[in-house]
Amino acid sequence: MGCTIGIDLGTTNSCMSISEGGNAIVIQTGEGPRVMPSVVAFTPAGDRLVGIVAKRQAITNPKETITSVKRLMGRKYDELSEGIFNVSYDIVPNDKGDAVVRIGDGRTFTPQEISSMILQKMKYRAEEYLGEEVTDVVVTVPAHFNEVQRKATKDACTIAGLNVKRVLNEPTAAALAFTDAVERRKIAVFDFGGGTFDISVLQVVNGIFEVKATTGNTQLGGDDFDALLVEWIMKEFQRDNGIDLRDDPVAPQRVREAAERAKCELSASLETSINLPFIASSDQGPVHLEMVITRSLFEGLIKDLIESTRPLCEQVLKDAGLTHEDLETVVLVGGSTRIPMLRTLVEEAFHQEPVHSVNPDEVVAMGAAIAGSVVSGQRKDLVLLDVTSLTLGVETLGGVMAPIIVKNSPLPIKRSKMFTTAVDNQQVVGIHVLQGERELTEDNRSLARFELVGIRPAPRGVPRIEVAFSIDANGILFVNAKDAVTGKHQELKVNPSGGLSDDDVRELIRDARQYKDADRDRIKLIEERNVADQLIYEASKLLNTSRDKLDGDSLLELKSALDELRTARDNSDLTSIERAKKDLTMVLHTARNILNMLDTLDEKDDSGDIESLSQKEGMD
Repeated sequence: MGCTIGIDLGTTNSCMSISEGGNAIVIQTGEGPRVMPSVVAFTPAGDRLVGIVAKRQAITNPKETITSVKRLMGRKYDELSEGIFNVSYDIVPNDKGDAVVRIGDGRTFTPQEISSMILQKMKYRAEEYLGEEVTDVVVTVPAHFNEVQRKATKDACTIAGLNVKRVLNEPTAAALAFTDAVERRKIAVFDFGGGTFDISVLQVVNGIFEVKATTGNTQLGGDDFDALLVEWIMKEFQRDNGIDLRDDPVAPQRVREAAERAKCELSASLETSINLPFIASSDQGPVHLEMVITRSLFEGLIKDLIESTRPLCEQVLKDAGLTHEDLETVVLVGGSTRIPMLRTLVEEAFHQEPVHSVNPDEVVAMGAAIAGSVVSGQRKDLVLLDVTSLTLGVETLGGVMAPIIVKNSPLPIKRSKMFTTAVDNQQVVGIHVLQGERELTEDNRSLARFELVGIRPAPRGVPRIEVAFSIDANGILFVNAKDAVTGKHQELKVNPSGGLSDDDVRELIRDARQYKDADRDRIKLIEERNVADQLIYEASKLLNTSRDKLDGDSLLELKSALDELRTARDNSDLTSIERAKKDLTMVLHTARNILNMLDTLDEKDDSGDIESLSQKEGMD
């Protein structure tokens, strides 16, 4: 059986890990950092970039650079909050009303497609690291994701060629990575990432990780802090210079990147500077953006958003039936938890200092890898007991939702309720499956619809229709409707409405396979260009320092090979780069041998002079 990797598909950054010998090891992205920016870009030349290379070119290519797409997963366009639109690309509805991204050339992509491109890159890097094909994955999602969002995440994995063994809540994953299986403790996990906020309370007893309660806000994250700071900077610049930077296609992206850097720097210092030269132009010439941002100013901007998490901290304890005295540990997860003001709020809410011993960017992926070792059978000492994040029910007469499984119910679970008909002689009953915490149907998320037919005609209120909901350990919902009199029943495995259909997913899998070789060639080209740049540097240095030592033919051969590699690199031709790199390596080897021989001869000449001198001195 192959290994199962763990992936934290994040809003800002993504991370992957593998369990080796019971320990979770973070797999390097191949680009330096241990986390990969969740960024996809489409270049004018038709290339598709993923990760850090996509992020680096965002300023010059803002309309075709997609960031924070996780906030759109499984979402209808009319559900989106205003803050989600603070991106450089366009967000539009498709013919199903789902939110999709539109790039500069008019093409549209679903969030699942963009996410699958990120996952494909991670899959390739994992295979490179392990030396074998990777197919199985445990992927994490915010605890407060609904069924549609969870299915969208699974679809993204499927398109990328990954088989999802389990969809795991991010706070649960963090607790797995942080806590030893033999410990007994109650933990609160405060997870504040780039696009979502979750908080969960777990109890760990002898290797059993039981989630007691969870809550959160899928529309709150570090991106919202960035947006507030960007808005303030632009208003200040307009007030001082009379220029609205929103009218420029590139300037807003420069400000966004500067604001994100400032936010990170203010976690470690009391003030930071933003310097963006030539950000705009006026009748007097170029205009530069120069500002000093203090921590107190930044905290004033984000205070209301941070304070909005306090009631949720209190609510999750109440739902778990605990008080802050019952908690042994509070764990911080997500890059935004580095903000001092947020850490202070957590300490105040739980009456204890949160632990700082885990890397908030990596702990979720590490926990997912540990879960992968559990579902693949490698570890037998752990049991994961999660809970439902939202209430599940059905629509009843008058558009009212009747709960069947309430939020924070332990998984797996089965619950049922008895219903009846609304009109006389009714022979068909429509079952409308809903998810959410509101009382009216229209305020909750529709998951599925089906019909139970063949009910024996009777006055309204007489028939007895049992509707049973069951959810397995993987969070898959099954709904069964049964006529208690006739015994006729209808069962449905809920495939949430909205998002991609099975046919859509199959088509995208075919497209992804077509791109697979092209993507790998692109990565290979980038790696070969990096090697070529190093070789060009070495050859140029040798050429400049050895002109007076090498003969004319050797210099000409070295310069010719160097020019050939430069041309191949600039043309981005993989075959030409490999050939030119081989030729330059051979020429360099020959030139270095010549120089070594010349150095050896010089040393002999020098030692001979010293010996002769000594002999003369001896003769005298």
